Amino acid sequence: MATKKTDDVFSIASIDPSKISESFRDFAEKGAAQTKEAYAKMKEAAEDATKTVEATLESAQAGSVELGLKAIDALRTNAENSLSHMEALLGVKSVAELFELQTAFLRKQAEVAVEQAKSLQETSKKVAEKVSAPGKSAAEKAMKSFKAV
Repeated sequence: MATKKTDDVFSIASIDPSKISESFRDFAEKGAAQTKEAYAKMKEAAEDATKTVEATLESAQAGSVELGLKAIDALRTNAENSLSHMEALLGVKSVAELFELQTAFLRKQAEVAVEQAKSLQETSKKVAEKVSAPGKSAAEKAMKSFKAV
């Protein structure tokens, strides 16, 4: 009868230490390379995020200044119109003239208020677009990078 020879799987003689050290070295090198690559990507993403936040804050600051100037201009116009109306009221000779001046003033103020509201709305829209532009651009870039992967 033939006997079947079985190898001892726990035999130390069957393990080649050079192959194990090569495997560990390859594993460590691949891990280090992947870590460096991940760090580089994270660093780039952090720098991009910082730039986006800075651009957004700069746009918001410039936009708030622009809106503030528009509001001041509207207040100035309204104050000047009111003072002119007061001066005109001081020269009124009759009740009919008073009502006529008051009606004309209110009509003019309503028209001015509508124009001021339109102007502020347009400026607000423009500012909102400027403020959101860096974030939108960063989001589009991120989506493209996800699609590429």
